[in-house]
Amino acid sequence: MSGPAITQAPYRVVWQPDQVADRLLLLDAPSLYFRAFFGVPDTVRAPDGTPVNAVRGFLDFVARLVTDRQPTRLVAAMDADWRPAFRVAALPSYKAHRVAPAGDGEVVPDAIVPQVAVIQDCLDALGLCWFGVPGYEADDVLGTLATASRVPTEVVTGDRDLFQLVDDARKVRVLYVAAKGVGAAEVYDEARLREKYAVASGEAYAEFALLRGDPSDGLPGVPGVGEKTAAALLARYGTLAGLRAAVDAGDKGLSAPQLQRLRAASAYLDAAPVVVRVARDAPVPEHDDRLPREPRDTARWQELVERWGLGGAADRVTAALSAAR
Repeated sequence: MSGPAITQAPYRVVWQPDQVADRLLLLDAPSLYFRAFFGVPDTVRAPDGTPVNAVRGFLDFVARLVTDRQPTRLVAAMDADWRPAFRVAALPSYKAHRVAPAGDGEVVPDAIVPQVAVIQDCLDALGLCWFGVPGYEADDVLGTLATASRVPTEVVTGDRDLFQLVDDARKVRVLYVAAKGVGAAEVYDEARLREKYAVASGEAYAEFALLRGDPSDGLPGVPGVGEKTAAALLARYGTLAGLRAAVDAGDKGLSAPQLQRLRAASAYLDAAPVVVRVARDAPVPEHDDRLPREPRDTARWQELVERWGLGGAADRVTAALSAAR
């Protein structure tokens, strides 16, 4: 089964002079619509019987986030390529276990694929900015936008990989929704990273995750190096480069088993940074991310609401936009 198709939205950038009140909300759309799909019963259906649980759940997430976080700008990032060639070239195991038997796409539930297109239609009609970038994942779009942002930015995701975007100096935080849900998102800044993972920054978290590994993404990590050991190694040597230099020098601070394991993992450590670190320079299109106060295309929005039976979710998202400061 191929993953959801991405149809590029025709946005153009509208840069306004920076204002202190500006706040950018970046949505990891795949993370949110998969969460909605599995969290809302599939008995939630359109008048014709088509499941719309992901659509309605996603709209409710947007409504809650706009109400709670009060952004002035918003972008929903999509996966244009869920397993980019540059990552597979670096590490063939990357997401390999998620490939469909025919090798033509990601294994995803049949019922979610058409719903993604409906979500994109809804975002278009509402005037909410969304896009994917060919050859890149949503994470890379988020990384690029967060890096380029000139205003306080919050990244909404259920994926811990994006903790690497945390940057207090640049006022970039991550709202993590996997543990407690969108309504009780956990705010991750550098203090929270230190408290939770004993790492000092978003960049350090990326190297910590690389050492630890992540079976869900096909990242083996270094055998015998769990979270505590990864954090301790980075605390001692500062960076992955510093750790690897210590390994090459046979540093006495490393035990014999650690030296052996890290040396044996040399090829993985060469390749993994390309896989683990999100791109910060994806060629994002020009776009207008200003938050609308009402649907951009009212007739199209009403058509979608009626066709798909979006009911209360549609009311809540339009009310949230209307009430936004």
